[in-house]
Amino acid sequence: MNTETVDVAVIGAGPYGLSVAAYAISAGLETQVFGQPMNAWDKHMPTGMLLKSEPFASHLADPAGDFTLAAYCRSHGFPYAYARPTPVERFVDYGKWFCEQAVQDRVTPVNVVDVAKQDELFTVTLETGRQVRARAVVLAVGFLPFARIPAALASLPSSVLAHSCQLNDLSCYAGEKVAVIGAGQSAIETACLLQEAGAYPHLIARTAALKWNETPVEERSMLARCLAPRSGLGAGWRSWVWSERPALVRHLPARVRRRIVRTTLGPAGSWWLKDRFTSVPTSLGAQLRRAVPGEGVDLRLQDGAGGLFHLHADRVIAATGYVVDVRRFSVLEPGLRDSVAHVGHAPVLSKTFESSVPGLFVVGLAAAPTFGPVMRFVHGSRFAASTVAPALVARVSGRRSSSPVTVEPSCR
Repeated sequence: MNTETVDVAVIGAGPYGLSVAAYAISAGLETQVFGQPMNAWDKHMPTGMLLKSEPFASHLADPAGDFTLAAYCRSHGFPYAYARPTPVERFVDYGKWFCEQAVQDRVTPVNVVDVAKQDELFTVTLETGRQVRARAVVLAVGFLPFARIPAALASLPSSVLAHSCQLNDLSCYAGEKVAVIGAGQSAIETACLLQEAGAYPHLIARTAALKWNETPVEERSMLARCLAPRSGLGAGWRSWVWSERPALVRHLPARVRRRIVRTTLGPAGSWWLKDRFTSVPTSLGAQLRRAVPGEGVDLRLQDGAGGLFHLHADRVIAATGYVVDVRRFSVLEPGLRDSVAHVGHAPVLSKTFESSVPGLFVVGLAAAPTFGPVMRFVHGSRFAASTVAPALVARVSGRRSSSPVTVEPSCR
C-alpha cells in the first residue's frame, strides 16, 4: 500500500493546531490534523472551571474571522459579554464547532507516536500504525508535555500526587484533605472547586500574600483608554505590545524574553474567585522542603521566620505551572529532536515559527520563549496561524520562507 503524502501535518488539535489548520486549508494546502479535537481542554481541565481570559481574547482563528467565540455564542443562544467568564465546557464545545466549520474532515482523531525526517519529507506514525508523509510539520502540542513538578514532590507516587493539568472530575476527592501547591489562578480555582466538590483543600504558597486581578470596568474614559489600552493580556501599553505585537518580542535578547514570559500576568486569582476562596485555609509564605508518603502525605514546610512545621494531606495537587523543554517533544524521533536548536532547552524559532529543522514549525506554549507571553493564551493563535501559513506555502512550493535560525552566542 502506498503511504499517503500531504503538504502539512499538524500535530495537535487544540486552539493553535486547529487555527493553523484553518489558515493552511484556506491557503490551498493539503492539510491533515492529528489528535482528538480540544482534548486537553476537555479531559485535562477541572469540570466547572471558568476561562480567565475575556471572551474577546478567546477566539480561535480562521482567515475570514467567521468562526469566533462570539459567532458561536450568537448561533447557540449563549451570553457573550465583557467581564462574563466563559465556562470551560462551553469553550470545548466552541472549539469542536470551530473544527467542524473551518477544518471539517481534515482531522484524524488519533494520536501521533513518532515523527521522523528523511531527506525532504517527514514521516508521521500514528498509534494505529498508519504512516503519513508530510512536506511540513507543525507541532501544536499544547501545554501537557511541559507540566512542572517541584523537586520536593517528584518522588511521590501518582496515587497521591497529580499536576493540575491531570484534573477533570474532582468528585473523586470528596471527603479528602487535599494540599494544593501554588499561588496562581490554577491553584486558587482548583482549591475552590475542590471545596465545592466536598473535599477539604489547603493551599500552600511561597508568597506571603495572594494577589487578585482587579474587577474589570467595561466603560472607561477616553483618557483611561489612552493611558492603558485594553488588549488580550489586560490593560496597559506594555501588555498591549506583548499581546498585539509579538513579532517585536522576538528581537529582544533571550534572557529578556524569558523574564517577560515569567513575569507578565504573574500568579494571581481572578476577581470572580475572591469571594469563593475566603473559606479555604492557607499556609502562605511557606517553603515546601520535603514530602513523605505514607498514609497519605506528610508535607514538611518552613515558614518565613525559618520555623519548621508539618501538614498532613490525603493527596497533593501541584498547580505549579509549565516549563518549555524540547526534550519533552516526545513525538519527535530522538535524532530529529536532537537536531532542534534550543536556548535553555526552549526551541529557537525563526520569525515564521520555523525551528532549526527545515519544515518543522512550533506553535503554542512552546513558542512563548521566542514570541512572548501571548503564546501562553488562546489570543495568540491568530498571530501564529497567520504567520505560519504563508511560510508553509513557501516551504511546500520550494521557496525560502524565512531567514535562517540562529542561536545567540551569549545564550548557548
